Amino acid sequence: MSIRTCLGCRARSEPAQLVRIVANDGEAVVDLDRRLPGRGAWVHPSQQCAERALRAIPRALRQHRLDTTPIARWAQDGLDPSPDRRNERHMDN
Repeated sequence: MSIRTCLGCRARSEPAQLVRIVANDGEAVVDLDRRLPGRGAWVHPSQQCAERALRAIPRALRQHRLDTTPIARWAQDGLDPSPDRRNERHMDN
């Protein structure tokens, strides 16, 4: 099992405990299915980690002009971009 580092708190965790963020059409978006192409950044699904990661996301994704507003909204709205997936768990567990 691979270990990833949270961009917000810098703690190392298994991917099942983190959310993947990718650049998509100039915006940073949450990749719930972990299937979107490109470089990914990882963050714990907590408001504190998501907010701390906002400034580092463009650098981590190697995108100098990246809109992180969707991630800021995601953090403020309770970290659930898809309400119908709230109780769903990853098969990794």
